[in-house]
Amino acid sequence: MSTSSVVLITGAATGIGNLAARLLAAAGHTVYASMRDVTGRNAGHAAELVEAGQDRGHDLRVVELDVTSQESADNAVAEILDATGRLDTVVHNAGHLYIGYVEAFTDDDIARLIDVNTIGAHRVNRAALPHMRERRSGTLLYVGSTILVTTPPFLGPYVASKAAFDALAVVTSYEVSQFGIETSIVMPGAITQGTNHFGGASRAGDTAVTAQYAELDPLVARTHDVHEQLFEPGTTADPQDVADEITRVLALPAGSKPFRSVVDAANAGVDHVMAFSDQTREAFVRRLGFAETLEVKR
Repeated sequence: MSTSSVVLITGAATGIGNLAARLLAAAGHTVYASMRDVTGRNAGHAAELVEAGQDRGHDLRVVELDVTSQESADNAVAEILDATGRLDTVVHNAGHLYIGYVEAFTDDDIARLIDVNTIGAHRVNRAALPHMRERRSGTLLYVGSTILVTTPPFLGPYVASKAAFDALAVVTSYEVSQFGIETSIVMPGAITQGTNHFGGASRAGDTAVTAQYAELDPLVARTHDVHEQLFEPGTTADPQDVADEITRVLALPAGSKPFRSVVDAANAGVDHVMAFSDQTREAFVRRLGFAETLEVKR
């Protein structure tokens, strides 16, 4: 990715997206940090990012983007193209966490989470890919999760949404690769500090069913703390590490970016699992006779 690249990051108000936006702008890219409600609830975050860019002489901009709206995604990409004439990279980072008992989440609850965590990325792709396909170049970088392998208790809808997010990224990669578009999936492990992931988590909508699981409430109450105990003494899972990896991956020359990268302070072994999984998947795709979809066409 050249120093003149234009990058769109979703979910950049706080956490990984916010840190990545600052790092990529510092590396010389034109960065559009996107978030919902830039003149309302996120006005402070938006102003901080713009001010940080101005203070340091970085090209760091903010754009309104609600991933649950195709119109919003289309408008954000149109604004970027109108201003810069190009969009080189999309970093899919927007996401939300649910904690609770699977049975107690209503169908609307789960549909809403998948709408944000999975379909949201698809909407942004539908907005950005026509331009990338026309130029026959670009990068889609997905901020996934090791949770689709580790699958801890009491996070059921989130696990399902991130597994679907990953699967959609993989299948999309086959098709966009034939238009010169690269895919990378960065998989963070559990991160308990420096984001609002656990603190801002939503709960199940069916309170009556939740009450029937009351004997398990002490276990659910430990969810944040038990994740913190995964790390060796003196080690923390820092969102900065994920932002650093995003920046490293996007700095690699076209054609040399890893399809997957795991950033996991818990050392859960997900990197080994995914290496075998991807090897198995790629072998199957080759057996089907679709080997060309595994390589970015130049």
